[in-house]
Amino acid sequence: MKRSLRAALVGLALALSSLLASAQTSYPDRTIRMIVPFAPGGASDVVARVLSVKLGEALGQQIVVENRAGASGNIGMEAAAGAPPDGHTIFLGNIGTMAINPGIFRNMSVNPVKDFVAVTQVADVPSILIANPSVPANTVAELIALAKAQPGVLNFASTGSGALSRLEMEQLRKITGIDVVHIPYKGGAGPAVTGLLGGETHVMFVTLASAISLLKAGRLKPLGISTTRRIDALPNVPTMIEAGFPEMVSGAWQGIFVPAGTPRPVVDKLHAALVATLGAPDTIQRLAGSGVWVVTSKSPDDFAAFVQAEAVRWSKVARDSGATVD
Repeated sequence: MKRSLRAALVGLALALSSLLASAQTSYPDRTIRMIVPFAPGGASDVVARVLSVKLGEALGQQIVVENRAGASGNIGMEAAAGAPPDGHTIFLGNIGTMAINPGIFRNMSVNPVKDFVAVTQVADVPSILIANPSVPANTVAELIALAKAQPGVLNFASTGSGALSRLEMEQLRKITGIDVVHIPYKGGAGPAVTGLLGGETHVMFVTLASAISLLKAGRLKPLGISTTRRIDALPNVPTMIEAGFPEMVSGAWQGIFVPAGTPRPVVDKLHAALVATLGAPDTIQRLAGSGVWVVTSKSPDDFAAFVQAEAVRWSKVARDSGATVD
């Protein structure tokens, strides 16, 4: 009996080993779907469009970008979490979906930690405080003075009720005591920036990638960037630190995830392909031109630890600021 059991266990182990090896060598064997949980036009979409082409070349398969916007990214996240765990559906998650939403939404159907495997960070996108050109303020200090002189008159756009762009403004509100009205948009940065451009709203925090072309064209007005130093793309825009707000350093990181249960050899192969793709000079240059900084993780485990730390950080910001889902 013991020999039979031992033989069965050995056979099972060999079969599993063979299966994993097959997954590693044959993956991918068909088109890969990349789910982006926001509408076209935002930072996530910018990263996805660049990454899908280069990663597809590295893996030898076409990668189709699928925008599944809604509920601050939760709809797309649910779709990705429910996909077969074989590496042929990958999810471009970000700070909002993976770290902020769990602290904002009370009844999420997806647990980002349990329902996904982290592969690697792919980018970091600085945040910038911008205004419609009609707003009579050209600096952060002037904006605060204007808001204090007219409490409840100015409004600010966000990319969703539980998004980083809201928490950033909530944090500034708490620090300064200004009274500005929140106007949330659905579908990510694209619709929110369009609303700001059209004069529906006055100011907003947004990822640099989502607004850099409009800023360079003078169609929107930059007030302060949430980085530790000025950036080459907009050298005349002061940092929030320079404006007197060292607490306001933040950015919207992006990362690739796959559904829980995806074989580790597939995860490792995808990680290696992503790191190689993102390390290519033309990829770095193209993303930098869109206001996106390439950042990769040493390993999937390192990225998983980073995501968990970010979730703790932003849950605290949400609680301290009193931000809730509208």
